[in-house]
Amino acid sequence: MSSRPVTFATVVDAVERLCANSAFNLPPDTLAALQRAEATETSPLGKNILKQCIENAALAAQTQVPLCQDTGTAVFEVTVGSNIHIKDGSLTDAINQGVRNAYTKNYLRKSIVSDPLYHRVNTKDNTPAVIHYDFVEGDSIRIRFAAKGGGAENMSAIRMMVPADGEKGVINFVIDTIQKAGGNPCPPIVVGVGIGGNFEGCAWLAKKALLRPTGEPNPMPEYAALEQRLLQEINQLHIGPQGLGGDVTALAVHIETGPTHIASFPVAVNINCHSARHAEIII
Repeated sequence: MSSRPVTFATVVDAVERLCANSAFNLPPDTLAALQRAEATETSPLGKNILKQCIENAALAAQTQVPLCQDTGTAVFEVTVGSNIHIKDGSLTDAINQGVRNAYTKNYLRKSIVSDPLYHRVNTKDNTPAVIHYDFVEGDSIRIRFAAKGGGAENMSAIRMMVPADGEKGVINFVIDTIQKAGGNPCPPIVVGVGIGGNFEGCAWLAKKALLRPTGEPNPMPEYAALEQRLLQEINQLHIGPQGLGGDVTALAVHIETGPTHIASFPVAVNINCHSARHAEIII
């Protein structure tokens, strides 16, 4: 079977549009979750905050200005078909060029520094992006994108448990992480939980969980039930919208899992703020 050519420029254009649209347009699933939250919130202050979040989304879409001043780290999951080849350059370079174009042309805040400790100099174009690749059979490229804000990202955590910790250990760790985060990640939040893999794989599972449509359950009934239990217990903390009290601290909990070593039981928590920006495109 002959390979399908995809030009460098095609990828650049797709990524540019993906980044720009995500900055201005809250995903319909997240907006619907906010609307449900506003309808059920009993705290007058919490209800008012949720109304403002919904109004903010409408204004951002109408005026094409960012939903949030923190336009985030550009995080990608890229699934590449084996029959694809990129013409005129590399796929990684094309993705980074698309990010560069989107953040520069649309005046989105550039938040990436080139060195984390000694030389914290802004790269001035929000690159390099964080890119995770998966290679499969087929002749298409699926690009999933998240604009990951720093405030929510900073509240993330990972714990290397032992298998005996079990479900109770997962619940205690997740609840403790959210309780410590408080209002810092701008609730109502979406909580990504990764279970399994190894140290770095577990963290990616938690991040990958946030790419799912807000509120979409895990396909395995046991994990879907655990998602709902965690969501209920998180909301019983009454941290509330923007940390000012209320019924809705989280809009959803998403769990992703992976095979792990017989001696290991890693669990990671990654948090999205209420401006849970995620989108995808298929080339």
